[in-house]
Amino acid sequence: MLKKLSLSLAALLLLLAGAALRADIVDEIIARVNTSIITRADYERAKQTTQQELQQQSPNDWQAKWPDRQKEILRELIDRQLLLEKGKELGITGDTEVVKRLNQMRQQMNLPSMDALEEEAKKQGISFEDFKEQIRAGVVEEQVIGREVGSKIHISQEEVQDFYSTHQKEMEGSEEVSLSEIMVSTQPVKPAGQGADKNKTGADQPLPEDPAKVAEAEAKAKSLLEQLRKGAKFEDLAKANSSGPTAAEGGRLGNFKRGELAKEFEDKTFPLKPGEFSDVIRTKQGFIILKVNGHRAAGIPPLKDVEDNIRQAIYSQKLEPAARAYLTKLREQAYIDVKSGYVDTGASPNQSSKPVIMAAASSSGSAQGKQQQQQKKKKKFLVF
Repeated sequence: MLKKLSLSLAALLLLLAGAALRADIVDEIIARVNTSIITRADYERAKQTTQQELQQQSPNDWQAKWPDRQKEILRELIDRQLLLEKGKELGITGDTEVVKRLNQMRQQMNLPSMDALEEEAKKQGISFEDFKEQIRAGVVEEQVIGREVGSKIHISQEEVQDFYSTHQKEMEGSEEVSLSEIMVSTQPVKPAGQGADKNKTGADQPLPEDPAKVAEAEAKAKSLLEQLRKGAKFEDLAKANSSGPTAAEGGRLGNFKRGELAKEFEDKTFPLKPGEFSDVIRTKQGFIILKVNGHRAAGIPPLKDVEDNIRQAIYSQKLEPAARAYLTKLREQAYIDVKSGYVDTGASPNQSSKPVIMAAASSSGSAQGKQQQQQKKKKKFLVF
């Protein structure tokens, strides 16, 4: 329904590519949502980006799925306008989250600064301000739905138990741990955009190390370990000190089953309990400290270990229809006009397709009369 803004590098680059629309498209208004407009250029841009996303998600059968997917594009653009207007009404700007996501993108692309990220956007031929606005719009959409819909979704313990009983077979799995890292690199800092050195097989290989830098990195890693032992928060130290790509997320690496880690890492992490961390481990890239966030035994996990995940799954199931119902309500409270030849698949039979022109007050000097005149002027330009 509502497209979530992904933080993966591939999705972000798709957004960059989608913004670089051909200049030869004739811009025309194809829909009006209250006082906002949706142009053909907006529609073609969204269509281009959506098609690229579908090609990535379903490379073998995207063409078969494309006709149905294409029908939803205008609906999603109208959804976005409705949610942006609601966000403005609620005072939701999304500014803090935009800065956070831009910084995460910068780290994923191994860029040293936000200025470097802006330069990367310019290389793609787009305005960095336009790019930030795309991210901001997605953030506002998510936050409006979260506040207006998600906060009203309630999940009972009975629903959790029923889900657990029904899906136990799907939950059965191998032993695995959830890990976070603090990496202290011994590698020389390379200029932005410079690729890693490759060996004869094409695999990345570390650059030659400076013995002085190695000693400095080891001392730093041991100091961080000592801080952890004295009670410092692993996530805070990772954000402030880790040179790994996971630093912005507090060092979170993800889940690993038996056999997926190098044997040394497996031997040092699988015996640990949740919340415990390893000693300093020497790697080809530097020195690393690993923390076990969670440890799941083989077989069907007990309910207490998966209850949060179950609640999230039920929440996701409920959110889709609830959000659709909310957007239908917004449509019924709005003026929406779609040009002939285009279809809003989310349209409600109860919504108005024509603006409501308020009659002039008998006394044009009254406050009510002035307000009505302003409304009338505001509505005039809405007609195709």
